[in-house]
Amino acid sequence: MPIAVIVAIVFSLITTAASAVPRSVSRFWPTRLRGRVVNSILFCLRTQLRLLRQARRGDLLIFTTEPAYLPIVGWLVHLLTGAPYVVLLYDLYPDIAVSLGVLDHAAPLVRFWRWLQTRSLASANELIVLSSTMRERLRDHYPSVKTPVSLIPSWADPERIRPLAKAHNGFAKQHGLESVFTVLYSGNQGRCHDLVTLVDAAALLQEQHSRIQFVIVGSGARHGELVERAQALNLTNLRFLPYQDHATVPEMLATADLAVVSLLAEAEGQVAPSKLYGHLAAATPIAVICGEHSYLRQEVERAGCGAAFRSGEATELAAYIERLSGDPALGERLGQAGRRHLERTASPSVTVKAYASTLARHLPLKLKSYAPPRTIRPAAPASI
Repeated sequence: MPIAVIVAIVFSLITTAASAVPRSVSRFWPTRLRGRVVNSILFCLRTQLRLLRQARRGDLLIFTTEPAYLPIVGWLVHLLTGAPYVVLLYDLYPDIAVSLGVLDHAAPLVRFWRWLQTRSLASANELIVLSSTMRERLRDHYPSVKTPVSLIPSWADPERIRPLAKAHNGFAKQHGLESVFTVLYSGNQGRCHDLVTLVDAAALLQEQHSRIQFVIVGSGARHGELVERAQALNLTNLRFLPYQDHATVPEMLATADLAVVSLLAEAEGQVAPSKLYGHLAAATPIAVICGEHSYLRQEVERAGCGAAFRSGEATELAAYIERLSGDPALGERLGQAGRRHLERTASPSVTVKAYASTLARHLPLKLKSYAPPRTIRPAAPASI
Protein backbone atom coordinates (compact mmCIF):
# COMPACT_ATOMS: atom_id res chain seq x y z
CA MET A 1 0.00 0.00 0.00
CA PRO A 2 1.58 3.34 -1.05
CA ILE A 3 2.73 5.44 1.91
CA ALA A 4 1.18 8.56 0.35
CA VAL A 5 -2.26 6.97 0.54
CA ILE A 6 -1.78 6.08 4.19
CA VAL A 7 -0.48 9.55 5.06
CA ALA A 8 -3.56 11.06 3.42
CA ILE A 9 -5.72 8.77 5.50
CA VAL A 10 -3.89 9.76 8.69
CA PHE A 11 -4.46 13.47 8.11
CA SER A 12 -8.05 12.85 7.00
CA LEU A 13 -8.77 10.95 10.19
CA ILE A 14 -7.18 13.63 12.34
CA THR A 15 -9.11 16.38 10.57
CA THR A 16 -12.35 14.45 10.78
CA ALA A 17 -11.85 13.85 14.50
CA ALA A 18 -11.24 17.54 15.04
CA SER A 19 -14.29 18.65 13.07
CA ALA A 20 -16.80 15.86 13.65
CA VAL A 21 -18.28 17.52 16.72
CA PRO A 22 -18.65 21.30 16.90
CA ARG A 23 -16.26 23.00 19.29
CA SER A 24 -19.18 24.78 20.92
CA VAL A 25 -20.51 21.48 22.30
CA SER A 26 -20.70 22.64 25.91
CA ARG A 27 -18.87 25.26 27.88
CA PHE A 28 -20.16 25.15 31.45
CA TRP A 29 -17.71 26.59 34.03
CA PRO A 30 -14.72 25.89 31.75
CA THR A 31 -12.11 27.08 34.26
CA ARG A 32 -13.34 24.86 37.12
CA LEU A 33 -12.63 21.16 37.56
CA ARG A 34 -16.29 20.21 37.87
CA GLY A 35 -17.10 22.27 34.80
CA ARG A 36 -14.41 20.54 32.76
CA VAL A 37 -15.76 17.16 33.86
CA VAL A 38 -19.31 18.10 32.79
CA ASN A 39 -18.07 19.51 29.49
CA SER A 40 -16.05 16.36 28.80
CA ILE A 41 -18.99 14.06 29.50
CA LEU A 42 -21.34 16.10 27.28
CA PHE A 43 -18.72 16.13 24.51
CA CYS A 44 -18.35 12.35 24.73
CA LEU A 45 -22.11 11.81 24.66
CA ARG A 46 -22.52 13.91 21.54
CA THR A 47 -19.52 12.23 19.94
CA GLN A 48 -21.02 8.82 20.60
CA LEU A 49 -24.39 9.81 19.13
CA ARG A 50 -22.68 11.18 16.02
CA LEU A 51 -20.59 8.04 15.57
CA LEU A 52 -23.53 5.71 16.10
CA ARG A 53 -25.23 7.44 13.17
CA GLN A 54 -22.16 7.54 10.91
CA ALA A 55 -19.66 4.82 11.87
CA ARG A 56 -19.57 1.70 9.71
CA ARG A 57 -17.93 -1.67 10.15
CA GLY A 58 -15.37 -0.77 7.48
CA ASP A 59 -14.25 2.41 9.26
CA LEU A 60 -11.23 2.75 11.51
CA LEU A 61 -11.82 5.13 14.41
CA ILE A 62 -9.11 6.89 16.43
CA PHE A 63 -9.79 8.00 19.98
CA THR A 64 -7.49 9.98 22.27
CA THR A 65 -7.65 10.53 26.02
CA GLU A 66 -8.57 14.20 25.59
CA PRO A 67 -11.15 14.21 27.06
CA ALA A 68 -10.40 11.30 29.35
CA TYR A 69 -13.54 9.26 28.64
CA LEU A 70 -13.19 9.02 24.85
CA PRO A 71 -11.69 5.49 24.84
CA ILE A 72 -14.85 4.30 26.60
CA VAL A 73 -16.87 5.91 23.80
CA GLY A 74 -14.74 3.96 21.33
CA TRP A 75 -15.48 0.71 23.12
CA LEU A 76 -19.25 1.34 23.22
CA VAL A 77 -19.34 2.33 19.54
CA HIS A 78 -17.33 -0.79 18.73
CA LEU A 79 -19.80 -2.97 20.62
CA LEU A 80 -22.77 -1.45 18.76
CA THR A 81 -21.35 -1.05 15.25
CA GLY A 82 -18.37 -3.40 15.03
CA ALA A 83 -16.12 -0.51 13.93
CA PRO A 84 -12.46 -1.16 14.87
CA TYR A 85 -10.60 1.54 16.78
CA VAL A 86 -7.15 2.66 17.93
CA VAL A 87 -6.51 4.57 21.17
CA LEU A 88 -3.87 7.29 21.40
CA LEU A 89 -2.99 7.69 25.09
CA TYR A 90 -1.91 11.23 25.92
CA ASP A 91 -2.59 10.57 29.62
CA LEU A 92 -3.49 7.42 31.51
CA TYR A 93 -6.79 7.67 33.39
CA PRO A 94 -7.93 7.22 36.08
CA ASP A 95 -4.37 6.40 37.17
CA ILE A 96 -3.04 9.95 37.04
CA ALA A 97 -5.95 11.37 39.04
CA VAL A 98 -5.35 8.74 41.73
CA SER A 99 -1.55 9.22 41.77
CA LEU A 100 -1.95 12.97 42.31
CA GLY A 101 -4.48 12.53 45.11
CA VAL A 102 -7.40 14.02 43.17
CA LEU A 103 -9.37 10.76 43.43
CA ASP A 104 -9.35 7.89 45.93
CA HIS A 105 -8.35 4.60 44.32
CA ALA A 106 -10.90 2.74 46.47
CA ALA A 107 -13.83 4.97 45.58
CA PRO A 108 -16.63 3.08 43.74
CA LEU A 109 -16.60 5.62 40.90
CA VAL A 110 -12.85 5.13 40.35
CA ARG A 111 -13.16 1.36 40.44
CA PHE A 112 -15.99 1.49 37.89
CA TRP A 113 -14.02 3.91 35.70
CA ARG A 114 -11.01 1.59 35.77
CA TRP A 115 -13.24 -1.36 34.85
CA LEU A 116 -14.57 0.54 31.85
CA GLN A 117 -11.10 1.78 30.88
CA THR A 118 -9.65 -1.72 31.03
CA ARG A 119 -12.30 -3.01 28.65
CA SER A 120 -11.91 -0.09 26.30
CA LEU A 121 -8.14 -0.67 26.08
CA ALA A 122 -8.49 -4.45 25.78
CA SER A 123 -10.97 -4.18 22.89
CA ALA A 124 -8.92 -1.71 20.84
CA ASN A 125 -7.01 -2.91 17.79
CA GLU A 126 -3.89 -1.08 18.98
CA LEU A 127 -2.75 1.38 21.64
CA ILE A 128 -0.35 4.23 20.92
CA VAL A 129 1.67 5.69 23.79
CA LEU A 130 4.02 8.68 23.91
CA SER A 131 6.72 7.34 26.23
CA SER A 132 8.50 4.14 27.17
CA THR A 133 7.44 4.51 30.81
CA MET A 134 3.77 4.70 29.80
CA ARG A 135 4.19 1.45 27.89
CA GLU A 136 5.72 -0.11 31.01
CA ARG A 137 2.89 1.24 33.16
CA LEU A 138 0.30 -0.35 30.88
CA ARG A 139 2.10 -3.69 31.07
CA ASP A 140 2.43 -3.62 34.86
CA HIS A 141 -0.94 -2.10 35.88
CA TYR A 142 -3.19 -3.51 33.16
CA PRO A 143 -1.97 -7.12 32.86
CA SER A 144 -5.28 -8.30 31.40
CA VAL A 145 -4.90 -5.91 28.43
CA LYS A 146 -3.19 -7.86 25.64
CA THR A 147 -3.68 -5.22 22.95
CA PRO A 148 -0.53 -4.43 20.89
CA VAL A 149 1.18 -1.21 22.02
CA SER A 150 3.15 1.12 19.73
CA LEU A 151 5.43 3.88 21.00
CA ILE A 152 5.22 7.04 18.87
CA PRO A 153 6.57 10.15 20.60
CA SER A 154 5.17 13.64 20.30
CA TRP A 155 6.68 15.87 17.64
CA ALA A 156 7.48 19.43 16.66
CA ASP A 157 8.00 21.03 13.27
CA PRO A 158 11.63 22.18 12.84
CA GLU A 159 10.57 24.21 9.81
CA ARG A 160 8.18 26.31 11.87
CA ILE A 161 10.22 26.44 15.08
CA ARG A 162 13.83 27.45 14.47
CA PRO A 163 16.71 29.08 16.35
CA LEU A 164 16.41 32.85 16.10
CA ALA A 165 18.90 35.46 17.31
CA LYS A 166 17.43 37.68 20.00
CA ALA A 167 18.38 40.78 18.01
CA HIS A 168 15.74 39.70 15.46
CA ASN A 169 13.28 38.18 17.94
CA GLY A 170 10.12 40.21 18.54
CA PHE A 171 9.19 38.33 21.72
CA ALA A 172 12.63 38.90 23.26
CA LYS A 173 12.49 42.61 22.38
CA GLN A 174 8.96 43.03 23.71
CA HIS A 175 9.93 41.64 27.11
CA GLY A 176 13.42 43.11 27.38
CA LEU A 177 15.22 39.78 27.15
CA GLU A 178 17.69 40.54 24.33
CA SER A 179 20.77 40.88 26.52
CA VAL A 180 20.07 38.48 29.41
CA PHE A 181 20.39 34.73 29.82
CA THR A 182 16.76 33.53 29.74
CA VAL A 183 15.48 30.44 31.55
CA LEU A 184 12.04 29.55 30.17
CA TYR A 185 9.22 27.30 31.32
CA SER A 186 6.23 27.35 29.01
CA GLY A 187 3.01 25.40 29.45
CA ASN A 188 0.69 23.98 32.04
CA GLN A 189 1.45 24.79 35.67
CA GLY A 190 -0.59 21.88 36.93
CA ARG A 191 -0.47 19.15 39.51
CA CYS A 192 1.86 17.00 37.39
CA HIS A 193 4.68 19.51 37.28
CA ASP A 194 7.28 20.55 39.84
CA LEU A 195 7.97 24.25 39.32
CA VAL A 196 8.78 24.93 42.97
CA THR A 197 12.32 23.66 42.31
CA LEU A 198 12.61 26.16 39.45
CA VAL A 199 11.36 29.06 41.59
CA ASP A 200 13.80 28.10 44.34
CA ALA A 201 16.66 28.04 41.80
CA ALA A 202 15.64 31.56 40.77
CA ALA A 203 15.88 32.61 44.42
CA LEU A 204 19.43 31.26 44.62
CA LEU A 205 20.38 33.34 41.56
CA GLN A 206 18.56 36.47 42.65
CA GLU A 207 21.75 38.49 42.98
CA GLN A 208 22.48 37.90 39.29
CA HIS A 209 19.13 39.32 38.16
CA SER A 210 20.84 41.76 35.80
CA ARG A 211 22.16 38.92 33.60
CA ILE A 212 19.92 35.88 34.33
CA GLN A 213 16.12 36.10 34.04
CA PHE A 214 13.47 33.43 34.59
CA VAL A 215 10.23 33.45 32.60
CA ILE A 216 7.24 31.19 33.34
CA VAL A 217 4.57 31.26 30.64
CA GLY A 218 1.11 29.75 30.98
CA SER A 219 -1.30 28.90 33.76
CA GLY A 220 -2.76 25.97 35.66
CA ALA A 221 -3.86 24.62 39.02
CA ARG A 222 -0.60 25.59 40.78
CA HIS A 223 -0.15 29.00 39.17
CA GLY A 224 -1.41 30.93 42.19
CA GLU A 225 0.85 28.98 44.55
CA LEU A 226 3.90 29.73 42.39
CA VAL A 227 3.11 33.45 42.17
CA GLU A 228 2.70 33.62 45.95
CA ARG A 229 6.02 31.83 46.48
CA ALA A 230 7.82 34.20 44.13
CA GLN A 231 6.29 37.21 45.86
CA ALA A 232 7.23 35.87 49.31
CA LEU A 233 10.83 35.51 48.11
CA ASN A 234 10.77 39.04 46.59
CA LEU A 235 12.11 37.72 43.31
CA THR A 236 13.01 40.38 40.78
CA ASN A 237 14.51 37.89 38.33
CA LEU A 238 11.30 35.94 37.70
CA ARG A 239 8.26 37.02 35.72
CA PHE A 240 4.99 35.28 34.87
CA LEU A 241 3.36 35.68 31.46
CA PRO A 242 0.04 34.35 30.14
CA TYR A 243 -0.28 31.77 27.39
CA GLN A 244 0.91 33.20 24.09
CA ASP A 245 -0.85 33.29 20.72
CA HIS A 246 -0.07 30.46 18.32
CA ALA A 247 1.82 32.83 16.00
CA THR A 248 4.07 34.02 18.85
CA VAL A 249 5.14 30.57 20.02
CA PRO A 250 8.18 30.09 17.70
CA GLU A 251 9.74 33.40 18.80
CA MET A 252 8.93 32.70 22.45
CA LEU A 253 10.63 29.28 22.31
CA ALA A 254 13.64 30.74 20.48
CA THR A 255 14.06 33.34 23.24
CA ALA A 256 15.15 30.71 25.76
CA ASP A 257 18.82 30.10 26.50
CA LEU A 258 17.73 27.20 28.71
CA ALA A 259 14.31 25.52 28.64
CA VAL A 260 12.85 23.71 31.64
CA VAL A 261 10.54 20.69 31.35
CA SER A 262 9.12 19.09 34.47
CA LEU A 263 7.22 15.96 35.47
CA LEU A 264 6.63 14.79 39.03
CA ALA A 265 7.90 11.30 39.80
CA GLU A 266 4.36 10.38 40.93
CA ALA A 267 3.05 11.14 37.44
CA GLU A 268 5.69 9.18 35.52
CA GLY A 269 4.25 6.77 32.98
CA GLN A 270 0.85 8.45 33.14
CA VAL A 271 1.61 11.79 31.44
CA ALA A 272 4.10 12.72 28.71
CA PRO A 273 4.79 16.47 28.36
CA SER A 274 4.93 17.37 24.67
CA LYS A 275 6.62 20.73 25.32
CA LEU A 276 10.04 19.03 25.19
CA TYR A 277 9.90 18.75 21.42
CA GLY A 278 9.26 22.41 20.67
CA HIS A 279 12.34 23.31 22.70
CA LEU A 280 14.38 20.73 20.79
CA ALA A 281 13.26 22.30 17.51
CA ALA A 282 14.36 25.74 18.77
CA ALA A 283 17.84 24.31 19.48
CA THR A 284 17.60 25.18 23.15
CA PRO A 285 19.47 23.30 25.90
CA ILE A 286 17.06 21.44 28.18
CA ALA A 287 16.92 21.04 31.96
CA VAL A 288 14.39 18.42 33.04
CA ILE A 289 13.07 18.15 36.60
CA CYS A 290 11.82 14.58 36.98
CA GLY A 291 12.20 11.23 38.69
CA GLU A 292 15.34 9.15 38.46
CA HIS A 293 13.82 6.70 35.98
CA SER A 294 11.83 9.19 33.93
CA TYR A 295 11.66 8.91 30.16
CA LEU A 296 12.50 12.65 30.08
CA ARG A 297 15.86 11.92 31.65
CA GLN A 298 16.44 9.13 29.13
CA GLU A 299 15.47 11.36 26.22
CA VAL A 300 17.77 14.23 27.24
CA GLU A 301 20.66 11.81 27.76
CA ARG A 302 20.00 10.17 24.39
CA ALA A 303 19.95 13.54 22.64
CA GLY A 304 22.94 14.92 24.57
CA CYS A 305 21.08 18.23 24.89
CA GLY A 306 21.04 19.07 28.60
CA ALA A 307 20.82 17.73 32.13
CA ALA A 308 18.29 16.17 34.51
CA PHE A 309 17.50 17.05 38.12
CA ARG A 310 15.30 15.52 40.77
CA SER A 311 12.62 17.49 42.55
CA GLY A 312 14.19 19.64 45.27
CA GLU A 313 17.61 19.88 43.58
CA ALA A 314 17.37 23.65 43.27
CA THR A 315 21.03 24.15 44.19
CA GLU A 316 22.20 21.79 41.45
CA LEU A 317 19.85 23.38 38.92
CA ALA A 318 21.06 26.88 39.83
CA ALA A 319 24.69 25.76 39.41
CA TYR A 320 23.87 24.36 35.96
CA ILE A 321 22.15 27.59 34.93
CA GLU A 322 25.15 29.59 36.10
CA ARG A 323 27.51 27.32 34.18
CA LEU A 324 25.54 27.63 30.92
CA SER A 325 25.16 31.39 31.28
CA GLY A 326 28.95 31.69 31.34
CA ASP A 327 29.60 29.31 28.43
CA PRO A 328 27.56 30.25 25.31
CA ALA A 329 29.53 27.78 23.18
CA LEU A 330 28.39 24.90 25.40
CA GLY A 331 24.78 26.04 25.11
CA GLU A 332 25.10 26.20 21.34
CA ARG A 333 26.48 22.64 21.16
CA LEU A 334 23.75 21.25 23.41
CA GLY A 335 21.00 23.05 21.52
CA GLN A 336 22.17 21.87 18.11
CA ALA A 337 22.47 18.30 19.39
CA GLY A 338 18.86 18.48 20.55
CA ARG A 339 17.63 19.81 17.21
CA ARG A 340 19.45 17.04 15.32
CA HIS A 341 17.85 14.50 17.65
CA LEU A 342 14.40 15.92 16.90
CA GLU A 343 14.99 15.78 13.15
CA ARG A 344 16.02 12.13 13.43
CA THR A 345 13.31 10.91 15.80
CA ALA A 346 10.35 13.31 16.17
CA SER A 347 9.92 15.49 13.09
CA PRO A 348 6.54 15.51 11.29
CA SER A 349 7.82 13.26 8.49
CA VAL A 350 9.16 10.67 10.94
CA THR A 351 6.03 10.74 13.09
CA VAL A 352 3.55 10.58 10.21
CA LYS A 353 5.33 7.54 8.80
CA ALA A 354 5.09 5.87 12.21
CA TYR A 355 1.36 6.59 12.45
CA ALA A 356 0.83 5.50 8.86
CA SER A 357 2.58 2.20 9.50
CA THR A 358 0.54 1.60 12.65
CA LEU A 359 -2.83 2.49 11.14
CA ALA A 360 -2.17 0.56 7.92
CA ARG A 361 -2.30 -2.65 9.93
CA HIS A 362 -5.95 -2.00 10.74
CA LEU A 363 -7.33 -0.19 7.66
CA PRO A 364 -9.66 -2.46 5.67
CA LEU A 365 -9.09 -0.47 2.47
CA LYS A 366 -9.93 -3.37 0.21
CA LEU A 367 -13.51 -3.18 1.51
CA LYS A 368 -14.08 0.33 0.14
CA SER A 369 -12.48 3.05 -1.92
CA TYR A 370 -10.89 6.04 -0.21
CA ALA A 371 -11.19 9.65 -1.29
CA PRO A 372 -9.82 12.60 0.72
CA PRO A 373 -12.49 15.07 1.92
CA ARG A 374 -13.23 17.87 -0.51
CA THR A 375 -12.78 20.54 2.12
CA ILE A 376 -10.75 20.59 5.30
CA ARG A 377 -11.73 23.01 8.02
CA PRO A 378 -8.52 24.32 9.63
CA ALA A 379 -8.18 23.80 13.34
CA ALA A 380 -8.40 26.84 15.58
CA PRO A 381 -5.00 28.25 16.70
CA ALA A 382 -3.80 26.62 19.89
CA SER A 383 -1.69 28.05 22.69
CA ILE A 384 1.28 26.11 23.93
